[in-house]
Amino acid sequence: MSLIAANELRTVVHQLRRQQVMDVVRAAAFIGTLLLVWVSLHPFVDISGAQLKDVTTGNEALTYAAFGCLALLTVALAVRDNMRGLLTLLSPGFMLFAGWVFVTVVLSLDPSTSIRRFVLTACVIAVASTLMLVPKSQTELMRWFSIAALALLAICYLGILLAPNLSIHMATDAQEPALAGDWRGSFGHKNAAAPMMVMLLFIGIYVSRMGALLSGAAIIGFAGVFLLFSGGKSALALCIAVLLLTGLVSVIKTFWLRAVVCFTPLVTLNLLSVGTVMSDGLENLAKMLPFDTSFTGRTDIWTFAFQALQQRLSTGYGFSAFWGSSSIRDLPEGKEWAEFASHSHNGYLDTTLAMGLPGLLLLAVVLVIGPLKNFHAADRGGNSGPLAAMLLQIWLFGLYLSSMESFFLDRADPLWFTFLLGVFGLHYLARFRVSE
Repeated sequence: MSLIAANELRTVVHQLRRQQVMDVVRAAAFIGTLLLVWVSLHPFVDISGAQLKDVTTGNEALTYAAFGCLALLTVALAVRDNMRGLLTLLSPGFMLFAGWVFVTVVLSLDPSTSIRRFVLTACVIAVASTLMLVPKSQTELMRWFSIAALALLAICYLGILLAPNLSIHMATDAQEPALAGDWRGSFGHKNAAAPMMVMLLFIGIYVSRMGALLSGAAIIGFAGVFLLFSGGKSALALCIAVLLLTGLVSVIKTFWLRAVVCFTPLVTLNLLSVGTVMSDGLENLAKMLPFDTSFTGRTDIWTFAFQALQQRLSTGYGFSAFWGSSSIRDLPEGKEWAEFASHSHNGYLDTTLAMGLPGLLLLAVVLVIGPLKNFHAADRGGNSGPLAAMLLQIWLFGLYLSSMESFFLDRADPLWFTFLLGVFGLHYLARFRVSE
């Protein structure tokens, strides 16, 4: 009997040690992935002598290797612990969208660029779609989110203190010296730093509502201060709007009224931005508004993009194969600047340029309509609460921001990845109960 008891004890100890190792692996995978995306492998870029043309084309071996390994790890963890959740990704919407992306890679006018960028984007999506399945409870998720958020904020503030020339826009910046004094932290531009601080604010609110008041308050405080010093006025305005709208959505119980509340501002933003180069009436209306009707020069980019789009409405130019690729050539006099543009400052327009009108329609189904339907289903199924609210805020903020910036399907872009966490998180909440 004593021998049997000793064997059982050794078995229990072995299982406990194995479980502890897996807990460490899961935590390291989640936090490490967030920091890899948010901080990147090339933080604190010196932009004082930056080249105008975007020549990266996703051709960074170390980044490819890192996300390839992370994709294998997170998929393996999801298969091991949550195969049911993983199988729900085989939905018609996701499959059709993925299929059309593949078609645009095949039909691309610049196949080599499309293939390179597609490989990294696919790895990033694989990681984002499985990462929310790695935590076993909401407590783990909250704790890991707070650790990653505080680590990112610490890195950004240390940059401001120790290397201000690499963390703050300077008058010596090659492209935009007028931004001198705006904080950018470890990011390459304040237009990336400010929206990320907004997303950290949403995470901080979630952490606070989950009971970790000290950590939540620290995230909210440090992210809020950084947002103000970054000079991101558009990000701040959208943050306030999203907080108000998501509060209203939580009170409303019918799906169609929720859709009106969420999508009316989205349509309005696009009509008064890219719509102004398509309609004289919208242009005149925009001129009556109390802000820069050229949207800091974006109207020239939108006009050029629409003219180019008319030639390939059905399939686009190929996945990520317009800006910064060989698709832009033989430019007329006065349009030479387009060769140096990296995007059109509108995610929906860039999606259409890359994948045509079918791609825009499928993106709307998967990334615009689908997440709201998932939130509605989660709410009706009793899965509402701090987590659902945070994911809704991240998703809605990303939709609105894409009316002025372009990060949809943009490889390892931190805004794109965090937005995906909102999309896939709502997908899972609509189908499974949250473990407390």
